[in-house]
Amino acid sequence: MVNTEVTLSGLTLQNPVIPASGTFGFGYEFAELYDINILGSIALKGTTMEPRFGNPTPRIAECASGMLNSVGLQNPGIDAVINEELPRLGECFQRPVIANISGFSIDEYVFCCEKIDACGQVGIIEVNVSCPNVHSGGMSFGTSPEPAAEVTRAVRAVTKKPVYVKLSPNVTDIAEIAKACEDAGADGISLINTPLGMRVDLKTKRPVIHNRMGGLSGPAVFPVALRMVWQAYEAISIPIIGMGGVSSAEDVIEMMLAGAAAVQVGAANLVDPFACKRIVEELPKVMGKYGITELKNITGGSH
Repeated sequence: MVNTEVTLSGLTLQNPVIPASGTFGFGYEFAELYDINILGSIALKGTTMEPRFGNPTPRIAECASGMLNSVGLQNPGIDAVINEELPRLGECFQRPVIANISGFSIDEYVFCCEKIDACGQVGIIEVNVSCPNVHSGGMSFGTSPEPAAEVTRAVRAVTKKPVYVKLSPNVTDIAEIAKACEDAGADGISLINTPLGMRVDLKTKRPVIHNRMGGLSGPAVFPVALRMVWQAYEAISIPIIGMGGVSSAEDVIEMMLAGAAAVQVGAANLVDPFACKRIVEELPKVMGKYGITELKNITGGSH
């Protein structure tokens, strides 16, 4: 027998598989396909204070071993998420969820995090300081230690629940920023968000995406994500949720060996809506193949 349970800041997950924010809607959409209660948790769609339509189309482009997206934080706003989306998800998912909060100012981060902190369904607040697809806010807070720490301190002051800061790979030293967030009171780190990429249409000779650049996701970024999880694990003592190109149970184990305590699955959900279900079901067999009985014990095992 193998044990797939992991823990995040005192929260026990039956397995480490979590659909990543922005790739799984608000969860209930997938409940029409399978019992989503098999998942460790769900990272909700990125939420801002006001509703956002997102960026102009086209905002998705395919590329080798992945895809580019420039959706731009399309969401119904914090009030609608609390009053409509969370109750609807609660009808089909009985486990704590991860609320993903984005903002364009520190005041907006504080406002949204304080509101979502009062929601019983939310087990962890994931503060996104790393979105590459908006022109102000988002990634601007996550590309150097000081502003990332400033957001972390402000949010930590108004919340009781664990706060995980989601970091950008579009930086020189990920470990330095992760350490700054830890020192500012973060309970954990999520990484990576998407690195910037671009495609040009050969017929029109113009960028494929209206916003010109977008975030690259999919298997192509897995080695980059793994490297950054490794570096962050060496620098901090708080848990890491690893993500970036994860598409198999083997990827989950590799990410955990690099230092992740749990793993989010992103672009794979857009290619195969059953991706997380498949990974959850394959995990015990793959653990057995590599002689792993307690999954939580392998975190950082390659260091």
